[in-house]
Amino acid sequence: MFGREYRLRCCGCGALFDDDGVRLDCALPHAPALLRTVYPSLRLDPGDERSMARYGRWLPRGRALATTARTAVFPSAYLGRQLGLRRLWIAFNGWWPERGATLATATFKELEAVAVFGRLAPGERRTLVVASAGNTAAAFAAIATENELPVLIVIPLDAWDPLAALVRVGPSVRVVAIEDGTYEDAMALARTFAAREGYIAEGGFRNVARRDGMGTIVLGAVETIGALPDVYVQAVGSGAGALAAHEAALRLISDGRFGTRLPRLVLGQNAPFTPIHDAWTRGAAILEEPDHDAPERLSRIAATVLGNPSPPYAASGGVRDALAASGGSTYAITNDEMAAAMLAFAELEGIDVEPAAGIAIATLARAAREGCVDPDEIVLLNITGGGRARRRPVTQPQAPAHVVRRADLGRTADLVGTI
Repeated sequence: MFGREYRLRCCGCGALFDDDGVRLDCALPHAPALLRTVYPSLRLDPGDERSMARYGRWLPRGRALATTARTAVFPSAYLGRQLGLRRLWIAFNGWWPERGATLATATFKELEAVAVFGRLAPGERRTLVVASAGNTAAAFAAIATENELPVLIVIPLDAWDPLAALVRVGPSVRVVAIEDGTYEDAMALARTFAAREGYIAEGGFRNVARRDGMGTIVLGAVETIGALPDVYVQAVGSGAGALAAHEAALRLISDGRFGTRLPRLVLGQNAPFTPIHDAWTRGAAILEEPDHDAPERLSRIAATVLGNPSPPYAASGGVRDALAASGGSTYAITNDEMAAAMLAFAELEGIDVEPAAGIAIATLARAAREGCVDPDEIVLLNITGGGRARRRPVTQPQAPAHVVRRADLGRTADLVGTI
């Protein structure tokens, strides 16, 4: 059993809280604000494990949870040469054991799932409720199945086949799929489940474990490189991965051995659905309300996992604050740019990557072409998913525990009572 020596601090009012493993928000009334973990040690002090667990002193742990999940960090000779970048490093999150990447679900969401389940108290018996558009569902299903932990996952039905081909869904996992549903529908239904007795909301970007789990990517990169990167590049939907990198960098600056400047966040979104990019480039204080064309624009993006309509942009400690503090920038990347980038990476670096990673690669290419990244800067490119083609697909027949029609979501209370 782990003692919780860390605490949670509100980015809005500064209030400190002990952690019960499931707290998502500040208890005091004020504008939206994220919580952050405050660890007793200011020093990066890796353990001996050859997985993300080596950074356990900077993870919000409540229980022991074995994992082999690991990010591979290596210098890019080929892509860097093509882009004219002399110090490009790749953080590869996926399945590439020869390189040291051992995320069996081929996505960095596995780092989140391990950390979230590991944050729960040993005696926690409530069922965790997770909403997902795809990759998160696969990661949480895999970790919950492996550790026999209860979880209810709500997804659009079109996310089921990719999940079922990648992960064996064990008896501790229930998947509710919404026919013709969207990610927004999944989030709304998940909130209804989480409000019922015996269930608990996982919380998405509000869960500190998600961000600290993804933060191990930057910890591993700094341990390998020996310094903080000057530039951090990633594709974003909610922006939680960028926040994770930013928060990890803040801790590393406090350590004092790896640099004193925050990495510039260079973030990409898939056009034409780019709420973070739109708000940042217009200097908006908050996200604009989705217009009537938003569903149509969302339907046209190829990197569907990036289609989050309500990212934590304006919350204290959120994406806007991180972009401002780091001097960051954002880009809108088309499907064609994404496809070309995915093909180029496979040819140059020798492995397949997911569409979201293609958005990140194209973002870096655009930033380098426009002179926004200096050839001699240390650049860390986060490949958030890849190597899926190397995974043997699950062939046993599987089906969601429940399939519900979108038309029935209006009677949510009755619907939830039948599941």
